[in-house]
Amino acid sequence: MSVELPLWKAISYFRVLALCYALLRYFNSYLHFLHPVAGWIFLGALTLWTLASTRAFANPQRCTRFVLGTDLALAVTGIVMSGMTDSPARISHGAPTLPTIWAAGTVLGFAAKGGWRPAAASGSVIGVANILGHGGPTGDNIHNIVLLMVAGCAIGYVIELARASEATLTRALQVEAATRERERLSRDIHDGVLQVLALVQRRGAELSGTEPGGGTGSGTGSGTDFAELGRLAGEQERALRALMTGGPLPEQRAPRSDAAEPPDPDAPRDLTALLRPYADERITLSAPGTPVPLPGAAAGELAAAVGAAVDNVRKHAGERARAWILVEDEPEAVTVSIRDDGPGFAPGRLGEAEQAGRLGVSQSIRGRLLDLGGTAELYSAPGEGVEVELRVPRKATP
Repeated sequence: MSVELPLWKAISYFRVLALCYALLRYFNSYLHFLHPVAGWIFLGALTLWTLASTRAFANPQRCTRFVLGTDLALAVTGIVMSGMTDSPARISHGAPTLPTIWAAGTVLGFAAKGGWRPAAASGSVIGVANILGHGGPTGDNIHNIVLLMVAGCAIGYVIELARASEATLTRALQVEAATRERERLSRDIHDGVLQVLALVQRRGAELSGTEPGGGTGSGTGSGTDFAELGRLAGEQERALRALMTGGPLPEQRAPRSDAAEPPDPDAPRDLTALLRPYADERITLSAPGTPVPLPGAAAGELAAAVGAAVDNVRKHAGERARAWILVEDEPEAVTVSIRDDGPGFAPGRLGEAEQAGRLGVSQSIRGRLLDLGGTAELYSAPGEGVEVELRVPRKATP
C-alpha cells in the first residue's frame, strides 16, 4: 500500500479541483444553456457526491465497487444531461459537458482499484455516453475519448507494475529476514550444541581407547559404552550440521556463550571485561587500561566472535600453540585482533569447511560482524599461524 496511497490521495485532490473547474465553466456560460436550472441541479448533486466521497477516494479500502459504480453513473448522467440542457449550436462548436474533466477522475479511480482493464471499460462507457448523448462522433469527442483511454490505461498499467514490484520486494525481504535469522541460529547452535557434541565425541573416543580391558567396575563394557556415546554424538553433530546448511532448523535455541547479551541491549558494556575470561596460560589479552565501552548487544556479539576465534585456536592450532588478543580502542571503531603461532591453513580451506557444514568462521565470526555493520578479515598461510581482525563501529547495534 505504500506505493498506492500517494496516488489515491492525488486522485482525491484531482476530483475536488475538477469539480471547481466544472462549476467555474458552468458559471461563465449557464446563461447560454436551454435549461440552466437543470444544470445547476446536477452540479449541486455532483458537489455533494464529490465532497461525500472524498475520503473514500483517498483510501483503496473505502473505495468500493459501489462507490466507483455510483461515480460512473453520475458521470454518464452529467454527459447525457449536457446534450439535453445545452443548445445544439454550442454542442456543435465543441462545448464541454457538464462534468467536463471530472469524468476523468472516475476512470482514474477504476484504474487505481483494478488496473488497466477496469480503466478501459469505464473509459469506454464514458466515451459511448459522449458519442450518443453529446454531439455524436465529432473530432473533439474522439480526441477527448482517446486521451481519456490512454491516460486511464497507462495509469492502470503502472499501478499493476507497482503492485507486482512491491509484492516481489516483500517476498525478497521475507527471504532475507529468514536467511538472517537462520544464520543467527546457526551461530548460536555452532557455539553451543555442536561444540558440546564434538567434545563428547572426542572424549568418548579417548576414553574407549584408554579404558583397561579388565579390573574393577565396568571394564571393557565401559569402554564400549564410551565408544557408543562418542559415535552417537558424532552422528548427531553431523545431522545437525546438515540441518543448518540444507534443511529446516530445530525450534529450540542453543545455549549462549559466556559473552551473553545483557537484559538491556542498549546498556553500554566494557568489552575488555567480556574478553578477560578467554585469557589463560596460552591466551594473552592486551587491552587499554581504561574500559572499552560498546552498546551491550554489540559488545556481546563481538565477544562471542572473539570466543569462536579462540575456540578455533584451541582446536586447530595445536596443544603448544599460543595466541594473543589485542584490543584497540579508536574514536570511530573498536578493533580486536586474534593472532596465533599455529600451523595456519592453506588458501581455500575456509570455503571447503563451509561447504562441509562447518560454519565457525562464516557464521560465528564473519556473520556476527556483518550483522554489526563491521568487518572480519582472516590472514593465514601454511606454517605462519592465523590472524583474525575484527572491526566494529563505535555505535554498532545488531
